[in-house]
Amino acid sequence: MAPENGLSKVKNIIAVGSGKGGVGKSTVATNLGFALNKLGHKVGLMDADIYGPSQPGLLGTHTRPTGHDGLIVPINKSGIKYISMGIMTASDAPVIMRAPMAVKAITQFLTGVMWEDLDYLIIDLPPGTGDIQLSIGQQTNLAGVIIVTTPQKLAAQIAKKGLQMFETLNAPILGVVENMSGFTCGHCSEVTAPFKKGGGKLLAEEMKVPFLGELPLDPNIMMSSDEGVNIQEDAPDSISAEIFLKLAKNVVNNLEEAQIKSRKIEAEKIEHDGTMIRIHWKDGTQSDVDAYTLRTQCPCAMCVDENSGKRIIRPQDVPLTIKAEDIRPVGRYGLMVRFSDGHDKGIYRLSSLKEMTNQSSEKTFNL
Repeated sequence: MAPENGLSKVKNIIAVGSGKGGVGKSTVATNLGFALNKLGHKVGLMDADIYGPSQPGLLGTHTRPTGHDGLIVPINKSGIKYISMGIMTASDAPVIMRAPMAVKAITQFLTGVMWEDLDYLIIDLPPGTGDIQLSIGQQTNLAGVIIVTTPQKLAAQIAKKGLQMFETLNAPILGVVENMSGFTCGHCSEVTAPFKKGGGKLLAEEMKVPFLGELPLDPNIMMSSDEGVNIQEDAPDSISAEIFLKLAKNVVNNLEEAQIKSRKIEAEKIEHDGTMIRIHWKDGTQSDVDAYTLRTQCPCAMCVDENSGKRIIRPQDVPLTIKAEDIRPVGRYGLMVRFSDGHDKGIYRLSSLKEMTNQSSEKTFNL
């Protein structure tokens, strides 16, 4: 018997990304997990930064995981279940692997870990917009994405790219967090902004997504991170503990609204008879498109020049009788189609499919 998919009992998967490194994304992910746990939720934390894992240090444990029934048993720290490449090896040696192997590791962390019943699985993403982010977007039905930035203009510009990537993947955007936003002097209570202020809020306004709040430069956060302790337990009355609790409440409150927005281009059901494909959308509408149109509009690198964007495949090279033999969803943003000519490389974005119209009125849809 095949082992159970580790995500089968996870209710909500939330990714925390940043676009660039050094903005405190991992610290935000960890403390968000602790805050959600304090609010009474069952929480897991997955360290998806294969090359630079931070969670073992932030959580203060390097205990090696064990296995059970073909699945990895995650480590439990302060009520948080977590897994990281940083605890998979006994040494402090760097992880040296090519992207395909890193993606395989991510797949194992997602489906091969015994997450069990979780209200929230928080994924601490690596910097950038590469293979790992794309793989997670394809393999999971993300409940939401949080983008972390520092106030500087450059950081916000790079964070914007990360946000746009997840919008392309039709992942619900829960909002933007501005980290390192001001420092309050412990002696005179004067607030200074060494990295400026407002970059995160401006980004949220520009992209029309919620602004989840500002996180201060606070010695309590630094010390708890360095020592691997839970700030909700170690300094529950601190300003930072209260701010992270507020952030957690904002995340929970924004989940439904963000998902309603993404459902406008999310498929409820897909039917096909080989010749025609019908997509029933979650907003109650439906779209029909024929296999010939889909094949001629394939977006893969074999059909479209990646540099010029010019279409390589010619409509006259596609037989009018071509069939769609198999269709499968890719994450919540696209479809892959295997055609009768053997082609199966293209990922069709749902937003593009919704814009397509049936270009052959003679063809009938008979399911």
